[in-house]
Amino acid sequence: AQQPYHVIAHWKIGGDSEWDYLHIDSATQRLYVSHGEKVEVLDARTGKIIGSIDGLKGCHGIVLDAAGKFGYISDESGIVIFDTKTLAKVKTIPTKYGPDGIIYEPVTKTVWTFNGRPGGANVNAVDTTTQELVATIPLKEGRLESTTIDGKGHVFGNLGGDVVRIDAKTKQIDTQWKTGCEDASGIAYDAGKNRIFQACEGQTMYAVDAGNGKVLGTSEIGDGPDGAGYSDKYNLAFASTRDGILTVVDANAPGYPDIEKLATEEGARTMDYDPTTDRIYTISAERDPNVQMPSGPPGPPKAQGQVQGQQGQGGPNGPEGRGGDENRPSPYKADTFNVIVIGR
Repeated sequence: AQQPYHVIAHWKIGGDSEWDYLHIDSATQRLYVSHGEKVEVLDARTGKIIGSIDGLKGCHGIVLDAAGKFGYISDESGIVIFDTKTLAKVKTIPTKYGPDGIIYEPVTKTVWTFNGRPGGANVNAVDTTTQELVATIPLKEGRLESTTIDGKGHVFGNLGGDVVRIDAKTKQIDTQWKTGCEDASGIAYDAGKNRIFQACEGQTMYAVDAGNGKVLGTSEIGDGPDGAGYSDKYNLAFASTRDGILTVVDANAPGYPDIEKLATEEGARTMDYDPTTDRIYTISAERDPNVQMPSGPPGPPKAQGQVQGQQGQGGPNGPEGRGGDENRPSPYKADTFNVIVIGR
């Protein structure tokens, strides 16, 4: 179970746009990859591009409903619903603030998005039976990022450094915990021990009791986190970071030690884990050594010749850009966007 992970393949896609999250559908072995103004759909066994959902405004995350019939995209235009068979868009639900983290909650058959913009933030819920908006929960402005579920009717999300827990049945926030985390991003759930793993700035991942918010331990991870995952079978927690490090943590051992720090590719800060194949997928592009990286956590990378926004939710310069230096060249080369496949 502690055999080292390694990079199995690089699937080059190319293209001149930014990226954010990706989603593996274990049942069909399709990989959905956010890619600026479209979502690329790949065969997760071969890397072959099956098709794409086009005409988006700047996409973040992708989830599917329980039957896998419809997909939901958190996009700058709102929550975009598409048919997984034809990849055609069927509906867009506008949101007041830009949606980022997105998750499907099976008990209530709802899709939840965490939405944030300078000046405001909220959480939306969509009923997948009617494909209608059924809840809007206001939040204080803050960095809103990834979400996860416990499979028992609770949705968890990061708000700044806090963990917010939502009761999906009542559609209300039932608690908010301060864990000590410095600006959280990735979040993952361990069903076996009812724990949350919260990836934070300061190169730290927190293990948190999902019942009472108590911090159980911490692990050292890379710099600039944005993705997290968990393997119930192997009791491993994962954190992907912008510095090109995938940290693997032994969640069964006292002290939550890391057992591997795998070099991936600079910028590969988001990930998804497939428990059926024990594979991890992340995305990035080739670094341009002639262009200096911006100071502070940057927004999603863009291809050469485009600008890079500062960290945050929404904005004109990509899914996480809030403006920044409009004349700054991208620190990543054009046409080098690729999926990185990791396994054992």
